[in-house]
Amino acid sequence: MIFKKYISILFLASLFCALQAQDKVVPKYEYRAVWLTTIENLDWPRVLVKNPSDIARQKQELCVILDSLEELNVNTVLLQTRVRGDVIYPSAIEPFSHVLTGVEGKDPGYDPLGFAIEECHKRGMQLHAWLVTMPLGKDVHIARQGKMALSRKRRALCTHYRGAWYMEPGNPETADYLVALVDEIVRKYNVDGIHLDYIRYPDRTTGYPDASLYRKYGKGLSLGAWRRKNITGIARRIYECVKSVKPWVRVSCAPLGKYDNLSRYSSLGWDARNAVFQEAQEWMRDGIMDIIFPMLYFNGNNFYPFVRDWQENSYGRHVVPGVGIYRLVPKYGGWPAMEIKRQMHTSREAGTAGTAMFRTAHLLGNAGGGRELFEVVYRAPALVPPMLWHGTRPSAPVISESRRENHAVTFSWGKVAAKGGEPAIKYNVYAAVGDTVDTGDIGNLVAHSLSDTLFVWNCRTAEPLSVAVTAVDAYGVESEPAVALFAGNKALFETIHLPEPRSWGQRIELLDVHGRRLYFGRYSRSVGLHGLQGGCYILNVYDRHGARLFSRKVVR
Repeated sequence: MIFKKYISILFLASLFCALQAQDKVVPKYEYRAVWLTTIENLDWPRVLVKNPSDIARQKQELCVILDSLEELNVNTVLLQTRVRGDVIYPSAIEPFSHVLTGVEGKDPGYDPLGFAIEECHKRGMQLHAWLVTMPLGKDVHIARQGKMALSRKRRALCTHYRGAWYMEPGNPETADYLVALVDEIVRKYNVDGIHLDYIRYPDRTTGYPDASLYRKYGKGLSLGAWRRKNITGIARRIYECVKSVKPWVRVSCAPLGKYDNLSRYSSLGWDARNAVFQEAQEWMRDGIMDIIFPMLYFNGNNFYPFVRDWQENSYGRHVVPGVGIYRLVPKYGGWPAMEIKRQMHTSREAGTAGTAMFRTAHLLGNAGGGRELFEVVYRAPALVPPMLWHGTRPSAPVISESRRENHAVTFSWGKVAAKGGEPAIKYNVYAAVGDTVDTGDIGNLVAHSLSDTLFVWNCRTAEPLSVAVTAVDAYGVESEPAVALFAGNKALFETIHLPEPRSWGQRIELLDVHGRRLYFGRYSRSVGLHGLQGGCYILNVYDRHGARLFSRKVVR
């Protein structure tokens, strides 16, 4: 008994040390997402707009939330935009949700979605419009909507089941309706993503009344295969709609946390494919989903094997496990914070594209120490992962001017043109002491998502510096860096583009006309020559063994 206790203590100690070591590793690219829930005013808004003065209070409430999320290095907000057959923006299709004013259909006097997008972008965060697709609400909610309820206006699109109303996946016109909603949002707003929730059949389908539709449209398929085809068809139509309007907008969904039974671990009858007819892994395989946020609000063997299953079947798309931080609250399980930390690190180790927290109020309320945990694991910023399957790498910027006065570094570059119809290129700036800067190290990121092409930075050091700028397109794909090297208070280079290195470890040497070495450092494809007097200079490139590969004369 004593031996077993000793072994347990050793295991916990080793686990703690492993997690401590993992805390020191921060990926450059990682979704740091939260679900910001509006239904029942759970996360926001708590202040209802009863009169015009309440608008400012409701807006301020959201700003406080976003400020707190920014402090925690969150970079993606999934904002519940379609609640239950109603929305939080002025729509030509569905009424305003009562969560804004307390009255269904009442205009709050401003555009909450538009405001939220603007405020997220000010803080360098993405906003994905979260749409609850199939559920329309319980009977009491439909009664509150009255004539505005979809079940009144388009009865054929709706099914009543177990005291609630749902959009009917078996009716082909359901896809048309949902596509129209998505199209409205994507065309009207500068959203970064469309996030689909409950894109599935109800939780328990025993007795679900779709027999007549199955007879009409089943065409020889089994009932399960037909239902999966219906949901997949809706997902495909929405994806194609978004990409036809703004191909850089990310499309995601939140399937059940377990896709199917695994060879060693059972889903216990609660999985996406068989219980609610979501073929979400096939959606990644078929390229009709950019991100999957599986709702893995479990622990132990109900979490870890299933995370790896999602990632191993991601087909190059992004898998972002949904972590149930609400489980830290005693009434929802009272998990220790260490369990959430393990889940976050295990997701990283599995190669996922990040994690998403459900939900915001539990995170910011520091339930069970969750916020403190977040401050450790996400202590440094991370960039939203690029959609490499859509975008092509943009051209590198060309540095036009650079100077250093004491600790102030100022440099500018020419604009990089975006491809036709795409949003303007943004820019990231990196810096490091020495003759090189690793743009793959998030610790070297000084600023990101800049719109301006002029950057002023108080570097707080007099040592030699390397400063790099990259161009980032709407898909998040980053260019090669353009690098300016600063010695003391003077920049040595302005941009010269060199060929691909022939081998690892190449070095660059700059000589003046008398053969005196002015600079010697690591090879970069984009280096500069700035701050030097007019004249002739020699640029030599050496391999890792010191053999000169080529020499170039540079005339200023």
